[in-house]
Amino acid sequence: MVFNEGEFSMEDKTIVCKDCGKDFVFTVGEQEFYKEKGFDNEPVRCPDCRRARKQQNNRR
Repeated sequence: MVFNEGEFSMEDKTIVCKDCGKDFVFTVGEQEFYKEKGFDNEPVRCPDCRRARKQQNNRR
């Protein structure tokens, strides 16, 4: 987040995936979604790894 004239404004953020090591962008839209849902943590996996992990968990 960036401090801007008394307000916090969000901007896209680049994060490194903990599974594959690739950079991915945590967009402002995704950040707003996380905030609306009350999620405190940022994602640690890229969308592809999140999808693969979800599919793997659904097979159990």
